[in-house]
Amino acid sequence: MSTDWHADRVPAHHELIRPAQPEDAERVWPLVREFATSFTPERTAFDPAWQQAVVAAHTLVLVAETGDGDIIGYLLGNSHQTFFANGSVAWVEELMVERGHRRSGVGRRLMEHAEDWARSIDAAYLALASRRAGHFYLALGYEDSAVFYKNTLRSR
Repeated sequence: MSTDWHADRVPAHHELIRPAQPEDAERVWPLVREFATSFTPERTAFDPAWQQAVVAAHTLVLVAETGDGDIIGYLLGNSHQTFFANGSVAWVEELMVERGHRRSGVGRRLMEHAEDWARSIDAAYLALASRRAGHFYLALGYEDSAVFYKNTLRSR
């Protein structure tokens, strides 16, 4: 089973949501800077990470694009194997929607696409951690199921 997510799998009624392309980096970068609170994103680290992520197996990068070609949101997800779930699970690492487009359905549609992708790779579940948008995920049907711990291993 392929873990690649292709544009032909994106339902037609979600024309604003599409798989990211390498050339989208410049338009996604401002959203990445706005997303981060724990770290200060550096462009020199973002550029190679972006180029790798948009083509990596087991990785999903989506963008929300307006009819004018503006990117107003993005989602970064991945999947990995587990022992306890009898196979793969999927994880949303980052979901960001430009402030002026929040509460318009863009975040919901990005998550719907992530759920479709997770189903297509037969993931047992799709999970994420959120400090600032718990109410959003609860409204989408997600449940609060764990406490998130981290140990910062390098400077921010």
